[in-house]
Amino acid sequence: MEIPKTMRASVLREVGVIEIEERPVPKPQANEVLVKVAQVGVCGSDVHYYQHGRIGDFVVEQPLILGHEASGVIVAVGSGVNPERIGERVSIEPQRSCRKCEFCRSGHYNLCPDMEFYATPPIDGAFCEYVTIEEDFAFALPDNISDAAGAMMEPLSVGISACQKGGIKVNDTVLIAGAGPIGIMTLQCALAFGAGRVVVSDISENRRQMALSYGATEAVDPRTHNLDDLGAEVFIDCSGAEAAITAGIRATRSGGTVVFVGSADVIPLSVPEVAMRELNVTGIFRYTQTWPIARHLLASGKVDVDSLVTHAFGLDEVELALQPESTPNSLKRVVIPSVRTVENHER
Repeated sequence: MEIPKTMRASVLREVGVIEIEERPVPKPQANEVLVKVAQVGVCGSDVHYYQHGRIGDFVVEQPLILGHEASGVIVAVGSGVNPERIGERVSIEPQRSCRKCEFCRSGHYNLCPDMEFYATPPIDGAFCEYVTIEEDFAFALPDNISDAAGAMMEPLSVGISACQKGGIKVNDTVLIAGAGPIGIMTLQCALAFGAGRVVVSDISENRRQMALSYGATEAVDPRTHNLDDLGAEVFIDCSGAEAAITAGIRATRSGGTVVFVGSADVIPLSVPEVAMRELNVTGIFRYTQTWPIARHLLASGKVDVDSLVTHAFGLDEVELALQPESTPNSLKRVVIPSVRTVENHER
């Protein structure tokens, strides 16, 4: 396959402005592979950068390619990579750590202070035709995992990491707040981890029904349903809503675990309640070593993410894809860089 010298890339120029640019095709370093991008999921963080130009301390100060949930095909390799990998379909774990600091050396590379993560300023992401990644972060996909599912292995890894931090055991009762894409994936992971009862709370009737269709034991409206007596061993917040977090903590049994996934602002937290009930309160920041687990869950059919993808867009339509109001009934949107536009965005 002949690799072009330049590629098309969708670039965030400033808040609310996306433009198509011609960029040089990146060259893989010795330990890297060059991937022709197949599909890229649209994440809430991409939307936030597009709308606000920053997330916390990460500020867009120069043109940036968004997109970090990606799958594709290896089309070239660096000098230190087996050339037999060319042609391999892969899912990309979109981060590069230093591999030398105490966090990396202890296996907690997600906490590396020098982490370079796709689509986090100033590191470019995958809303483009080609990307490079260290070869051990390009995970081969079996034939029964689609390109879309390969891209969804990134948000699925968030759900896996949340369940790992929660320490979910066989027959546990788990409460999940928020039935968006991450909440639904976390729900499926909790069931795959052995949870006996998974209760999902969301204010949206449509999303509650969706949670039930993906195996939730119960789906409740937190505005009308009191969860205080639930006694969950594990509470996972995927909503970022203060009211949901407060209710979830009350619903967690003494000695249980609370895991923050949603991006909440600073909220009041009752230290006496945490201390006297010995609650284990933690959070997740991305993931480590989750791709093999995600691949198994998808290949075995224990988790379904393909059905979560409701809309697709071409590379020229990234700006539209970053406007959730343009597809109000969408759940998960993907970008297909190999095409300019998609005639019918619904899948």
